[in-house]
Amino acid sequence: MSLIQNIDNFILLYISNNMHGHILDRAMVIITSLGDKGLIWIIISGLLIIKKKYRKIGLMALTALVLSTILGEGLLKHLVQRVRPSADIPAANLLIPKPLSYSFPSGHCTSSFAVTGILSKYFKNYALEFFSLSSLIAFSRLYLYVHYPTDVLAGIILGLICSKMIIYAFKTSQSLWKQRR
Repeated sequence: MSLIQNIDNFILLYISNNMHGHILDRAMVIITSLGDKGLIWIIISGLLIIKKKYRKIGLMALTALVLSTILGEGLLKHLVQRVRPSADIPAANLLIPKPLSYSFPSGHCTSSFAVTGILSKYFKNYALEFFSLSSLIAFSRLYLYVHYPTDVLAGIILGLICSKMIIYAFKTSQSLWKQRR
């Protein structure tokens, strides 16, 4: 485990020592705020739900967001109880308020990739944009020193698993519904 922790620390220190600057500091605070409480994903899901043509996709995205929150924030964070980098390395200068929850997995990444997995399946022409936004949010969590790289990676994987589970569940329930009619 110490090898993984050493790699995590190396990556965070590299970002801290080589990428920080006034403009990027401000940009990362804005980018990370898009993922706060899944707000950007709730807005996108809500807009899709309003339009009848996209309602099912919006509901799937919202369901993936809820599932990812339950599994990541509600379950895994409390099982693993990993402290954040800012707690391990007190000299870190945080640009955002210190998060109060545990670090593993990254909730921003989990929710972002859960919804991105749904949206990119049904809006293939915009998949690059969805994955780019989610990746920027993920990077911002490292840049801002509130997650380790393995927290972010675990969040990405969990989010994509949640999106696959929701797609499967919706397809299965739709098939069952058609069989009963």
